[in-house]
Amino acid sequence: MQLNGGQKLRALRETLGYRMRDVELASNQIAQRFASDEFAIPPSRLSDIETKGITPSIFRLYSFAAIYRREYRELLSFYGLELDAIPVHLGFAQPQKSHLSAASNNVTHVRMPTRLDPGFSFQKTTDLRRAIEQWGTVPLTYLGLFADDRYTYGYVGSEDYTMHPILPPGSFVQVDETKNKVSGDGIWRSEFERPIYFVEMRDGYTCCWCSMKRDSIVLQPHPLSGVAVRILRYPQEAEILGQVVGVAMRLGDWQYSASQAVPKVRSAPLRDVPGSLAKGV
Repeated sequence: MQLNGGQKLRALRETLGYRMRDVELASNQIAQRFASDEFAIPPSRLSDIETKGITPSIFRLYSFAAIYRREYRELLSFYGLELDAIPVHLGFAQPQKSHLSAASNNVTHVRMPTRLDPGFSFQKTTDLRRAIEQWGTVPLTYLGLFADDRYTYGYVGSEDYTMHPILPPGSFVQVDETKNKVSGDGIWRSEFERPIYFVEMRDGYTCCWCSMKRDSIVLQPHPLSGVAVRILRYPQEAEILGQVVGVAMRLGDWQYSASQAVPKVRSAPLRDVPGSLAKGV
């Protein structure tokens, strides 16, 4: 039988051997220290909390944490509130003004990968979810987003210049798996508005712009990357895992690998570009 929050609080009290009167006296001292009756827990209110499913206020929960010698966040979890889940919900509201984020102050431990597949290579673009062998709890903040099943996460290999300079090698990308179909041709005001997809091929992964051409998919690199356009059979040779909706990258702190020459700008007349791509070039 699953215990509710009040029943868990009662179990803590009984484990410590406290009577209701003991909780009342201790909470009165806390209330005096803060000069606020909000922290006081009279026996009648304690009984309601333990037996009638009444949710304690934030002030009384503070008193419980002090009296029962438990972490405040643990008592919040009795009522279904997990502070470590806050970063997962950051995307539900989008501030209109630039700001400094203090969300990390709310989280001390999150789940993140603690062991990767031994075959993981920094040179190759990778679907990180498939490379993760074990999750663990460590004191890092925003990596808690990795636990959200709505997304998968990719790593752009050090040898993959397909979307350079928008997505330089070494970038981490967040991929929305629900957006795994190429949207219709459109006119974008800039290259940043054009959807970028995370594509799985027979020989690995890549990020690129895409368009459909009958039973084939056209993998369009950034024009400054120096990478050639590829046309593969769909879905036999290439499959879209989802659309890139977020990216984390370092600026000014990466270098071209020894095997990769500095990309050169290559131009081509539009007649040489597949017709379905002409609008996006």
